[in-house]
Amino acid sequence: MTTVTRPHTLGDLKASGYRSESVKDELRRNLIARLRSGETLFPGILGYEETVLPQIQNAILSRHDILLLGLRGQAKTRLLRQLVHLLDDAMPIVAGSEINDDPLNPVSHYAREIVHAKGDETPVEWVGRDRRFTEKLATPDVTIADLIGEIDMIKHAEGRYLSNEATLHFGLIPRANRGIFCMNELPDLAPKIQVGMFNVLEERDVQVRGFPIRLNLDLCMVFSANPEDYTNRGRIVTPLKDRIGSVIRTHYPLTRELGMAISDAEAWTDRGGGHRLFMPNYLKEVIEEFARAARTSGSVNQQSGVSVRMSICNLENCVSSAERRAIVQGEEWVVPRPSDLSGLSAGARGKIELTLTEDDGQEDDLVERLRAEAVKVVFAQYFDVKSFRQAVEYFDGGKTLELDADAPARSVMKAVEDVPQILPQAEQFVQRHCDAPSAEVRKEIVAGVVEFILDGLHVHNKLNKKTRSGSASYRR
Repeated sequence: MTTVTRPHTLGDLKASGYRSESVKDELRRNLIARLRSGETLFPGILGYEETVLPQIQNAILSRHDILLLGLRGQAKTRLLRQLVHLLDDAMPIVAGSEINDDPLNPVSHYAREIVHAKGDETPVEWVGRDRRFTEKLATPDVTIADLIGEIDMIKHAEGRYLSNEATLHFGLIPRANRGIFCMNELPDLAPKIQVGMFNVLEERDVQVRGFPIRLNLDLCMVFSANPEDYTNRGRIVTPLKDRIGSVIRTHYPLTRELGMAISDAEAWTDRGGGHRLFMPNYLKEVIEEFARAARTSGSVNQQSGVSVRMSICNLENCVSSAERRAIVQGEEWVVPRPSDLSGLSAGARGKIELTLTEDDGQEDDLVERLRAEAVKVVFAQYFDVKSFRQAVEYFDGGKTLELDADAPARSVMKAVEDVPQILPQAEQFVQRHCDAPSAEVRKEIVAGVVEFILDGLHVHNKLNKKTRSGSASYRR
């Protein structure tokens, strides 16, 4: 039905053949339709196609409430928000109802009175799917009144009795009736508040200050949470978890390629401003390998996790560093180099939690170790350290090489033209692995690969490297 043809009274709604349906049946019906048509169910969600998404589909088909359990930065909230697309475009309610009363089966005092008084002339309005998703971030100060409701003393002062249901002010859960209610970070909710949700999950009825209100709420309740063994957080009380139909574990990208695809999709790299970007693939591999190294490091609290947001922020900072150089040098193309990874510390702070006390500089030291480990892994994919024997022997003679991070590509290439093997190997690498769009960009890429080779020799203990004020010094 279009907006014009939708019924606007209860009588018209009955005549249209409309039938009431629970929200979980609605989700199930629309999921089945999309599965049959082959539509993408969760656009923008990568890496869960064979693990998490089938479990979510099973939960919806089973008409379960859902808990997504996983570490930070695993797209839990984004997944839950996309459930709204499995709702119908619009849904009829009794006009003016605070809790989306079904015109054919009203549950609130207000709606029942309206339907009793006006019958088939009861006005009906339609609400879109965006108004049927209610989200709340759990914090220790959340109260039962916030979630369920409270006596409205203003309504009482106007002359209504406390025993009159009309004196109630409904909380978030009743207002989410006939929709999806999402509670993020469930363990942060105080245990006594979690206990207060037992009946909401199991019986769908609520009480306010001992006043029994039988509201037959129609809800799909979904939750997100970090694992309970993360000791700096609360925990989900066992009886509450028992009442949640499906508990689904999320995870970080299982492969480097998936992590890179997520960063490519989420990072802001199309800057405009008269500049064009060429992001070498080997640098994206280093950035993602940095995150993967952090997720296995004994110096990082693995119970806290390492958010995917770290890779996204690091990619953006790397592009920004190259963008700044292009602006200063007056260049059209933005081509990041390994020296542009200097922003890793800024992108990693707050996204990794150390297992030891954070002394001054300890976090930055860890970032540098992880960066070196990432460079070492990626470098070994493309180069054999033994093939640079002549280059290493060049530095054995006491030679020193200085590279400025803000120097143009021609300066970098000129600085290494006397070093055997470095420039030819870099040019061969670009020819094999980088499809440069122009000769100008090719020079910029070669300059970056030169830095990559020197860094690779350093992390393999073939060269010493000292950095200061944006420049790097290499010697034996």
